[in-house]
Amino acid sequence: MRLLVTRPEPDATRTARALRTLGHEVLVAPLLAMLPIAADFAGRYDGVLMTSANAARALVSHPRAAELTLLPCLTVGDRTAEAARTSGFADATSAEGALSDLVDLVASRFASSARVLYLAGEDRAGDLAADLAQRGLSVDTVAIYQAVAAEKLPAHAAQALQQKGLDGALHYSRRTVATLLTHARHAGAVDAVNGLAHYCLSAEVAVPLREAGASRIMVATRPDEASLLALIPE
Repeated sequence: MRLLVTRPEPDATRTARALRTLGHEVLVAPLLAMLPIAADFAGRYDGVLMTSANAARALVSHPRAAELTLLPCLTVGDRTAEAARTSGFADATSAEGALSDLVDLVASRFASSARVLYLAGEDRAGDLAADLAQRGLSVDTVAIYQAVAAEKLPAHAAQALQQKGLDGALHYSRRTVATLLTHARHAGAVDAVNGLAHYCLSAEVAVPLREAGASRIMVATRPDEASLLALIPE
């Protein structure tokens, strides 16, 4: 298949490599850029939580990185745990699932007296701190990175859509989907986007596509890349 990947770098290139290994043609057109935020937070913590590899990458340049990487890090999925280890965490454990799985893991790992730091993005789905508060845990949520949208659809992506040179697209976040649809409208290519086969990481990611009128929408059985790639026909 001829597939569009719009997720931010460096993940877009890694995903494209995996798709090409499976025999697909891939057009990479990142629509968001992940930039670190000079987050200011103080105090002692017993552990660190992450739901995105982007948080681990942003932490590398933070003044408290050396201190925080000595703590246990709990993540929502394997990819984020891998990024945490690359960023310096010796103890990084994946919940291997969705946000609810991370809540269960954190509740089983820390006592109610613990103080935990959640390194997050400015825009995020769900409320991890509120979910953990129901389990009696105190969580400080700190935005350490932000997603900045591209000003327009890259020329090569707009051309591919206008010439109907794509069969499908992979989607990892609701905001990336919304950005794609907004820029496609400006490029006169929204019908072309709606006509693609859409492979979505979760039902939440797929919402803007359904609202825009796309009909061929497939949702991964689990919110991880392996499940997403399994949707794509060989």
